[in-house]
Amino acid sequence: MNLTAPRFARITGTGSHLPARRVTNDDLARQLAERGVETSDAWIVERTGIRARHFAADTDTCSDLAVRAARQALDAAGVSAADIDLIIVATSTPDMVFPSTACIVQQKLGIHGCAAFDMQAVCSGFVYGLSVADSMIRSGAASKALVIGSEIFSRLLDFNDRTTCVLFGDGAGAVVVEASNTPGILASDLHADGRHVEILCTPGTVSGGQISGSPLLQMDGPAVFKLAVGVLEEAARSTLKKAGRTDADIDWLIPHQANIRIMQSTARKLKLPLDKLIATVDEHGNTSAASIPLALDVAVRSGKIQRGDTLMLEGVGGGFTWGAVLLDF
Repeated sequence: MNLTAPRFARITGTGSHLPARRVTNDDLARQLAERGVETSDAWIVERTGIRARHFAADTDTCSDLAVRAARQALDAAGVSAADIDLIIVATSTPDMVFPSTACIVQQKLGIHGCAAFDMQAVCSGFVYGLSVADSMIRSGAASKALVIGSEIFSRLLDFNDRTTCVLFGDGAGAVVVEASNTPGILASDLHADGRHVEILCTPGTVSGGQISGSPLLQMDGPAVFKLAVGVLEEAARSTLKKAGRTDADIDWLIPHQANIRIMQSTARKLKLPLDKLIATVDEHGNTSAASIPLALDVAVRSGKIQRGDTLMLEGVGGGFTWGAVLLDF
């Protein structure tokens, strides 16, 4: 690229990976019944829009899923792994306490030397990571970045709690972001409010060789729902204002795939017809930081999203974190 021209960041390739094991609501209902927990396909669909999700094999790690998605994104972008000079992995389910999953991904891709780190913002992690990659590319600190969302949430679930265990799935999504003379990522808006830490958390820690506290996900669903709908609209409108765009400029809304009712409510608040909402929650469940890049890749590969389309990405997650990114694809 012309180094004297304005420097922007564009997504040049997308990729995703879902574990082979697909678990339908009926499958899950049978599994829960063995524990004395009652649920059904109708109960889950009515409340969430979820019909199935994928669970990782016992031998899979977060970095395994991330690498599979990353290789797809690299192929789509026509970029060699050796050309990557920044790796950001958004995850709440890392391979280990440390080092970062990003460093393990770097090793598995056969490259070394570039910056690599994890982004922990739970379900908002991919939006946070994409915003950081954009800033680093614009500043000249990086030129070709891999931004990956990868999660194995099935290992955090309490299968005695039907209000949470039916919601989540495993998977990974990735994008290659490159420096460009033409605008791609237009604006972002990131926030957090630690006053709401307890409404969505996995509070366990490693201490003295044992787990201190609960290692399982805990969520106050109504509180999360109430907060999510409001902050997602605010973040989207703030991002549009920063970019000098309006609701009418959005071709596709790709929200965090948590609950179809939250997603549809956000679309309506932005005055978008529901056919402009990218929804994969029915087949993927909530894959946390992986959900936005997963949905993006599915829509790109299906031909729904085309080059030149304007996309609004937005996520909300534990922390409480939230944010949005507007981009020209």
